[in-house]
Parts: sequence; C-alpha cells; structure tokens
Amino acid sequence: MIRVFLVDDHTLMRDGLRAVLSGQPELTVVGEAANGQELLDKLPNTPTDVVLLDMNMPVLDGLATTTRLRELFPELRILMLSMLDHERSVGQVLDAGAHGYVLKNADKVEIVTGILTVAAGKQFLCSELGLSMLRKVLTLEDSEPSPSAKKNTGLSFREREVLQLIGSGLTNQAIADKLFTSKRTVETHRQNIIEKTGVKNTAALIRYAMTQGWLNESDAA
Repeated sequence: MIRVFLVDDHTLMRDGLRAVLSGQPELTVVGEAANGQELLDKLPNTPTDVVLLDMNMPVLDGLATTTRLRELFPELRILMLSMLDHERSVGQVLDAGAHGYVLKNADKVEIVTGILTVAAGKQFLCSELGLSMLRKVLTLEDSEPSPSAKKNTGLSFREREVLQLIGSGLTNQAIADKLFTSKRTVETHRQNIIEKTGVKNTAALIRYAMTQGWLNESDAA
C-alpha cells in the first residue's frame, strides 16, 4: 500500500484528490495539509511514501517545501501538482529534487499513474508537458545550422545559441530565462566561448563572431 500525503491550500482540491485516490486499492491517503509548513509539522508523525504537493501555496510554497523535504526526508517521493505549464517552472521543481510534475487539469488516471510511477522510484512528467517540450526540442533541432555551417567554429550548438543571444544584447539572466537554464550555466558558456575564440571581452567577441560569419548585423543590433 502506497501512503500518500495531500498538500494544497484549497480544501475543495484536496477533497477532490482524496475522492479520486480513495478508489485506488493500492493507494491510501494518510494526511492533508494546506501549505508546506503544515506538511513539515505533520510528517514526523505521519509515515508517508509520496507527497502530492501543490506549487502555489501561502506560508511555504511547493518549491521551497521540496527543498526542505529533500533535506529532512530524503527517502520521500515528491510529485508536484500545478497549473503552471512553463518549462522554467518545471525545471526549477525538478532541480529542487521533485520526482515528478503533473498539471492540475490532467485526468485522474494520469494523476494516479504519476503517484505510482514516482513511488516505484522513477520520474514522471504528465503527457501534456512531455509533448509540449518534445515539440520545442524538435523545433530547436530544425533551426540548428547544417554541419557545413558548423564546421570549424569550435563552438557547441548551445554555445552558438548563447552567442546569438549575446549578440542581441541580452544579459546573462535574460539569456538564462530564454533558454530555461541558470545564470551560472550561461556565464560558463560565455567564458568558454571567450576562451575558444581567444578574445578579451564581449565587444571583441561580437566583432570576431561577425567577421567569422557567426553573426550578422541584425543579430548584433
């Protein structure tokens, strides 16, 4: 029997989830909380296998709660439940240590599947998010330069992508937001690009990139 703890600041949402899960013989709801802090207060006395955790809550939200859970209860499995379908939100949650992410508009079968999947030690992403991300990846691959265009640049595809955005005048944080990654990762890419090209600063990098045909004037506007 998989023990599930429900965390959502809306009583109606918790009632609906409890009703859905009550019909599953392999699942049992062992507790409820209206926010992350209430969950943390109850967990020491409530043996739990999976926490079904809302993202947006007062007092302690889902992201902060996930970080605390990974520190205090590392064996606990976490499935985030949210209305947020942006890749950045999903990435932040998974980076914080959650084991899965499901949208609140998912059907009950998918929610149950998500709980069973993370309880089995695997990761889970609901189908709507998975298909959306796959479409974006395929679109990104279609926009990648041909092998002949990449020849001898010495830069990886991600580095060339960062270079294009640098040429557009974006800051490291703006580039990170656009690429759904961290500012530190962008700073690393920028430093790698500078080292590979042998330039001294960003202005020199843009001039060099234009002379190599990696950027055009509109990119560097």
